[in-house]
Amino acid sequence: MTATTVELRLDPLGPHFGADVLGLDLATADDDQIAAVRATLVDRKVLFFRNQALDVDAQIRLGNRLGELTASHPVIGPLSEQHREIYAIDSADNGFADVWHTDVTFVRRPPMGSILRAVTLPPSGGDTNWADSQLAYESLHPGVRTLVDGLTAVHDGNREFGYYLAQRRNGRGNEWDGEVVTRLDPIEHPVVRVHPETGRKGLFVNPGFTSHIVGVSDAESRSILDLLYAHLTKPEHIVRHRWQPGDVAIWDNRSTSHYANRDYGDQRRVMHRITLRGDVPVGPSH
Repeated sequence: MTATTVELRLDPLGPHFGADVLGLDLATADDDQIAAVRATLVDRKVLFFRNQALDVDAQIRLGNRLGELTASHPVIGPLSEQHREIYAIDSADNGFADVWHTDVTFVRRPPMGSILRAVTLPPSGGDTNWADSQLAYESLHPGVRTLVDGLTAVHDGNREFGYYLAQRRNGRGNEWDGEVVTRLDPIEHPVVRVHPETGRKGLFVNPGFTSHIVGVSDAESRSILDLLYAHLTKPEHIVRHRWQPGDVAIWDNRSTSHYANRDYGDQRRVMHRITLRGDVPVGPSH
């Protein structure tokens, strides 16, 4: 982890993964504190901040201090023309994330990280779970690691967002990576991603967007992916966050997957997410 002049007060959620950051106001944090958040994020992978007073504009300002913001999403429309970076995940508009996924892996350069703010919460339920993809990789049998190190997988956003792009956006999404998204061409990424800042390896497949592994039979692809998903989501690889008003979560999208529980019936849940621009995933063979 990059050395910083500020040491954050942390309440770790696991030995190596996840932490509550104590006593830090994200709206008024100075540059050294923001640098410490950025460095700690790479190390702990997902950070939680309680009792924050961020509004839409303050969330965007925070994102710009941590990295370069993307559009709200390649396909989903923004919160407003004035807030094109905000993706409103609203259960009243089918805004659910109840499948394990890593954000937007179906593009050439998936986001580096995400910042999620609780806006409207149900009385109970709606927790979010994060899985540590690096710990999951490192705890695989060495022979399985050797196998997956050399594999490539296809990520496809059409199953989740193809209808939305065609019907609700009339075939014209948002600008992403300098181009307006008009179709969702499947993209290949390494099954194992080397983190660009630490060099650690992590699994980079997810049930939400990974369709298959390249160069193997359908049966082999399903078996390998099922094995990796079951291993990734073992309880010892997971932290779970119970949302409260004022909560903000920031995670490294290069080393995690996440899942939002859909257990709150017809109660409303609204979250605002922004994403930080990432780079092209690189595997062990590069």
